[in-house]
Amino acid sequence: LAALGCQSTAPTGSSSPTATGAAPIATDLPIARPPYEQVQADWKQRIDQPYVFVEARGSYTGIGRLLERVFAEAARQGLAPSGPPFALYYDDPGRVPVDELRMRACLPVDARSTVHDPLAAEVLESTTVVYAFIAGPYPDVPRAYPGMFAFLRRLDWIETGPIREIYLRDPAEVADWSELVTEVQIPAAQAR
Repeated sequence: LAALGCQSTAPTGSSSPTATGAAPIATDLPIARPPYEQVQADWKQRIDQPYVFVEARGSYTGIGRLLERVFAEAARQGLAPSGPPFALYYDDPGRVPVDELRMRACLPVDARSTVHDPLAAEVLESTTVVYAFIAGPYPDVPRAYPGMFAFLRRLDWIETGPIREIYLRDPAEVADWSELVTEVQIPAAQAR
């Protein structure tokens, strides 16, 4: 995710200062930190989000390289990001073989953007999501998922779509990966 130009679009609230002087990330919930025993989650309505993407199958650890590819191709096509990059994760690695895991590396763009191969474009539709802000290295973010799923169960809701991780801080702007912040969104609806 180096050189991705991540910027926060999170609502104003608490913030996460950094040792390097990187801009604080404004959040409306406390930022969960390792070992992620306390993850404060809430729910909100996510608005429609036009985006371009590259889709792949395989280990989710490859998302950084895919995001670099999306950024390079978007720049080549003259597409400017309208917010921080994100990833969509479609499968549970505990239930799906690694080589069959589906993911998208995504870059939000203006709705009027025209794209060409190898990029594709879609709109991530408005939906209710459970969300939380997670600090730490991007590969460690899933360690906070159990706290979010516990909140989902307390609401008697179920997951209804791919998990979205929004990468709010550019790794090139921090001295330590503990300063990275991700907003995780889990689409949700009432259980029937």
